[in-house]
Amino acid sequence: MINSLQSQCLIRVVDDDPDVCRSWQFVIEGEGWHVITYTNPLDFLEKDSHFIPGCLVLDVRMPEMSGLELQNEMKYQGNPLPIIFISAHGDIDMAVQTVKNGANDFLSKPVTAERLLEAIEKAVQRDIDNRDSTIMLERAKSAHRRLSTREQEVALWVARGLLNKEIATKLDITEKTVIAHRGSLSKKLNARTAADITRFMMLIDPEAVTNFNKGD
Repeated sequence: MINSLQSQCLIRVVDDDPDVCRSWQFVIEGEGWHVITYTNPLDFLEKDSHFIPGCLVLDVRMPEMSGLELQNEMKYQGNPLPIIFISAHGDIDMAVQTVKNGANDFLSKPVTAERLLEAIEKAVQRDIDNRDSTIMLERAKSAHRRLSTREQEVALWVARGLLNKEIATKLDITEKTVIAHRGSLSKKLNARTAADITRFMMLIDPEAVTNFNKGD
């Protein structure tokens, strides 16, 4: 699976030591990945495109901007690239903090090539999965926008587990009208069952589906 993705992905290495950059580039490219290195985090922020899937191998301590500061800036900019931190100075508290902030892994030096490559494979797969999920959500939102307002309301109550008669009472319309709306929205969403509608609405707005009172 990973081999088939390598041509589409890019591994970024950010470390202020050029020798480290060259060393990791040699190792990672040896496994078939495309690699680009930056010795300055600011260059990475200016030149890199996070629209290309992959991951970031990042040193913690750098003079102009630390790895932790870069992580925070990426989060602020909405950059979703998974981060693998590498540090000779890391401690448990730092590792926990970076992971809480969304890092994929935290490796303490010295790091073996095998351990780094394993971390890269997992990070890239995470990035691909996240991007697939984002695409799926955007498609679902687009389909939801194509529903009429009443169809959206019916779909939500179906997802909440109400029967047609109960939905009619909630919306102050006839049961026959509910059935008509339900048939129309099911066709638009290619949904054959109530479970299909529920899965769709859970993707769109899980809180609206689960956080309600049937008496409302």
